[in-house]
Amino acid sequence: MKISMAVNYSGDVKAMADQVVEYEKAGVDLVWVAEAYGMDAPTVMGYLAAVTETVEIASGILPIYSRTPTLLAMTAVGVDVLSNGRCMLGLGASGPQVIEGFHGVTYDAPLGRTREIVEICRKIWKREDKLQHDGKYYQMPLREGEGTGLGKPLKIITHPPRPDIPILLASLGHKNVALTAEIADCWLPTLFVPDKASMVWGEDLDRGYAKRDASLGTMDIMAGGMLAIGKQDEVEQYREYGRGTTALYVGGMGAKGKNFYNNVFSRYGWEAEAHSIQELYLDGHKTEAEAAIPSEFLEKSSLIGDEGYVKERLDAYAEAGVTYLNVAPVGPDPVGTVRKLKELL
Repeated sequence: MKISMAVNYSGDVKAMADQVVEYEKAGVDLVWVAEAYGMDAPTVMGYLAAVTETVEIASGILPIYSRTPTLLAMTAVGVDVLSNGRCMLGLGASGPQVIEGFHGVTYDAPLGRTREIVEICRKIWKREDKLQHDGKYYQMPLREGEGTGLGKPLKIITHPPRPDIPILLASLGHKNVALTAEIADCWLPTLFVPDKASMVWGEDLDRGYAKRDASLGTMDIMAGGMLAIGKQDEVEQYREYGRGTTALYVGGMGAKGKNFYNNVFSRYGWEAEAHSIQELYLDGHKTEAEAAIPSEFLEKSSLIGDEGYVKERLDAYAEAGVTYLNVAPVGPDPVGTVRKLKELL
């Protein structure tokens, strides 16, 4: 099991990069850079490529609506060149509030678009022929009668270091997860509770695996939570740090009926709590929304406790198929905590 972690992309990027160098030395195998509606992720990824040596660098995630499929493929090639083959292209649909509100693009057909984008990227990276794609959502070149009529098939000039740059998909819904298991190299779920993951996503994953091309190999799963290793009575307090982020996702990351994270929380069996958290959060009662998050979720979705307890949680994640343990170290010595986790693994 490898260790992965998200990086803080909205603060001092250079200070963050210095910290990533220390995490790399401690044993972190992959870092991923989010992209919401702040700084773009590829710029940060390129900077990280310049200051690190071994750690994989992933986007987590680039919204599929904010760039053309071709630009997504080109961006991955750029980071892969700069990092000597350490890029992972993380893609996701994001949500209507960001895509339509910030990008001004219609949020439609996330499944169909994702499938075509993955196909197009892999065509470009292989360089077997000039790019031609006649899909429902994307056409390269444009069809006859569209545009100026001057478009022609082209092949990417740069020779990618790898023709099979790994593609990570962030997905939560039934059909999205099934699609991920069918076509992706890695899956990044959110609000992951390993003990209940099979109940929530098992059938979806099996449905996708049944259609998976054997040449893709086994799909990696990147999931985890907050990390603190020490005396139980001293580190349990850190679980409370998860209330703010969980309330934001479950309560405020989307409108009623359109919050994918709220749906997942309900599917875990916390339907009443999910409803209450959303009502409180959207009404402006954020503190009360945080208090409504079940303590069981905070415990089961993290790795916080003494060595024996953390080992038990590692077993639970392994049993759920996790191959990249995605951690957020908390406490006075986060780098030392990662080093300790590496020893336990």
